[in-house]
Amino acid sequence: MSIERGAESQALFIGAPESLGEAAPHVRNVFELVEAPASATLRVTALGLAEPWINGHRVGDEVLSPGWTSYRHRIIVSEHDVTDLLQSGENVLGAIVGRGWAVGRLGWDGASKFYADRPSVWLELTLTDTDGRVTSIASSDQFVVSTGAVVEDDLYDGEVYDARLHPTGWSEPGYDASDWVPAEVYPWDLSTLEDRTAEPIRRIEVLPALEVTTPAAGAHVIDFGQVISGWVRLRVTGPAGTELTLRHGELLTPGGELETVNLRTAKAIDRYILSGEGVEEWEPRFTFHGFRYAEITGWPGALEPADVDAVVVHSDMTRTAWFESSDPLLNKLHANSVWGMRDNFVGLPTDCPQRDERLGWTGDINAFGATAALLYDVRGVLSSWLADVAAEQEELGYVPWYVPQITGRKQAPTALWGDVVVSLPWALYQEYGDLALLEQNYTSGVKFVDSVEALLDVNGLWARGYQFGDWLDPDAPGDRPDLAKADRYLVASAYFVRVSGELAAIARLLGHDDDAERYGMLSERARQAFLHEYVAPSGRIVGESPTAYALAIRFGILDDTRKARAGERLATQVADAGFRIATGFAGTPHVLDALVETGQTEVAFRLLMQTESPSFLYPVTQGATTIWERWDAVRPDGTLHPSAMTSLNHYALGAVSDWMHRRIGGLSALEPGYTRVEIAPLVGGGLTSASVSQHTVNGAISVSWRLEGDLVSLDVSIPEGVTARVVPPLHPTGLVLEVGSGDHTWSYEREVFEMPEFDLDTPVGEIIVFPAAWDAAFEAILEHHPFLKAYWKQPLASSQEGQMSLRYMLSNIPGSGPVVEADVFRALQSARKEAQAAVAG
Repeated sequence: MSIERGAESQALFIGAPESLGEAAPHVRNVFELVEAPASATLRVTALGLAEPWINGHRVGDEVLSPGWTSYRHRIIVSEHDVTDLLQSGENVLGAIVGRGWAVGRLGWDGASKFYADRPSVWLELTLTDTDGRVTSIASSDQFVVSTGAVVEDDLYDGEVYDARLHPTGWSEPGYDASDWVPAEVYPWDLSTLEDRTAEPIRRIEVLPALEVTTPAAGAHVIDFGQVISGWVRLRVTGPAGTELTLRHGELLTPGGELETVNLRTAKAIDRYILSGEGVEEWEPRFTFHGFRYAEITGWPGALEPADVDAVVVHSDMTRTAWFESSDPLLNKLHANSVWGMRDNFVGLPTDCPQRDERLGWTGDINAFGATAALLYDVRGVLSSWLADVAAEQEELGYVPWYVPQITGRKQAPTALWGDVVVSLPWALYQEYGDLALLEQNYTSGVKFVDSVEALLDVNGLWARGYQFGDWLDPDAPGDRPDLAKADRYLVASAYFVRVSGELAAIARLLGHDDDAERYGMLSERARQAFLHEYVAPSGRIVGESPTAYALAIRFGILDDTRKARAGERLATQVADAGFRIATGFAGTPHVLDALVETGQTEVAFRLLMQTESPSFLYPVTQGATTIWERWDAVRPDGTLHPSAMTSLNHYALGAVSDWMHRRIGGLSALEPGYTRVEIAPLVGGGLTSASVSQHTVNGAISVSWRLEGDLVSLDVSIPEGVTARVVPPLHPTGLVLEVGSGDHTWSYEREVFEMPEFDLDTPVGEIIVFPAAWDAAFEAILEHHPFLKAYWKQPLASSQEGQMSLRYMLSNIPGSGPVVEADVFRALQSARKEAQAAVAG
């Protein structure tokens, strides 16, 4: 249908009548042009997934388009320049339409058709001829429809493609569509259509197969070496009707077979039926999977690695930050965080890309938001998603736990999850310096904070209603990840101190002075209530959990004296846990900073560098290529955690990457948008070098430091218009510099702490400060008491135990006597001699 372009689009959503069944509809329209247009633009969207075609050519390179938004409020329209695809004479505009998020399965309950009963597409082709006349081809019931090779498609369950049914030439002029039927119009509110502002989903990268094994007869298991979101692309030759079955998984069983139990009810199975016409190359178009391994059965002949690839699919964002250090495990942890983010930004920020969930959980992205904004330019994707959050909050009266919301059940306001409407825009503002990000979400933030204020008790505590708490604390029961060590209402009340304070700061920046005063007072009221209810005069906090201490320190709840004591107590708890992680979603993003802020830097590094479970690096030692949902999702024997929640691709706990950039790399913003920065690397954990680079909105900044013996070198590059406060690490005079743009280099002899001469009457805490001395002494103790290794907890230098003498400590170990004391003393002397030799040489 060709019409004059008017003030409003004439395009309608069209699809196949029910009589055509469940196969993916192909819609087409033939039109004549007297001459090729001077310019032509195709706008397209779908209730489902749309793959547009013109004259036999695929239009654009978007996949899984238009992506998932809150369709009842916002459906995204993509625009393509198609001038070169059109010609004088006969032309064909068409599209293949998949079920996608609008029609397919969503969530773990097995339900589908949340937005529509059948998939439909919306097309508008605008043509401008050489005389400037504008006409349009708009989707309507004048289009015709049939089906093709995509027999079944579902985002969770996979795609079935029968190549024998492909209607060759269907989108080209001259095709006989006489048996096609008129398209059916599907009513939809066209005011929900919005132009795309976020980056589309695209094929980003192709990974080769690294290895093919055959753990069972006829089953070929392919290892692509990396957990991804995407699909398998294959090249195959065989008889017509040969059926290939592709299953996907993140892990193999100890026997080398595909492990799929953690997918829950998501089938993640693609099927391809050969046409028998030479070499056939195929990849699915209306599904995606989270996987590292694929199992293929039915392959005709021998399957070679060159026959298959893995196609990485996600939003086409721009990478902005990089990190590298002298420790390979730490580098892999950072890479895993990057991959976890990539795989979970398929149009919106999701919890996981593999199982029957893949939802826009607000708590996950709130915990990871600052890290996401650091690693990639996420303004497009997250601004779009926050618009969905605001729309659903406006309709429902609350911030859903995940957006788009699909259950229809009312969800109570929750800390960290609901906070996203304030804390995520605040994190984006800190990274990009754009006040518009705050302005766009201000009303949502006010509504959320006001709704929580109404729930506070008379003292100002958030102490009622459901809370996720410190979700996935490693000590929580497997089937109750909300039952953390930290009291859930303590966590909620601490987060409310933060979120109301952030809202006050936002109000001040936007010129809402009355709101700024009001929310500032509300934050102070909540802080005082927290102190009264949870903090003893000594600085101890109710429940004695690392998350409680970390939040109280990081959220400015404690005065300086109690903050220092809390830091000591937090450090003791970390040491008592063997420097293993003891925090979940709420505490993990803050625990390392809380230690550093209270002078416990070495403890922070020991927590970071621990490799035994649960820890940041344990998954890396187990071969992880992304961040896991649980600290121990895979056990040392290679088996999965028995819980129903064992995703191997959840980014939230990867928030540690932000700390690695700021503290190890040393680069942090002192002003929003990096107009002024601080460069202050911390050296610890046995690291001898680190480098970070960041492409900020004000230019590229890089920092690199290296420790060679006692020589420290620091290289910094600052762009025009940016100033930096530089604190060179380990500088003997504590040098602090102010520098402007340009390349800067410093090289100097580090501050050297000469090891004193220790004896048995030296306090243990003084020895611990010198790890080489303490390690030598402890090894000597273990020679006589090897049983201590199983349960010994190293005291902290600042603890009560750290104040006792080494002799007194030994006297409390049964079986110790003069022989043990003599061996320990000799070990201390030997360690000092080695340290002196190292300094001299």
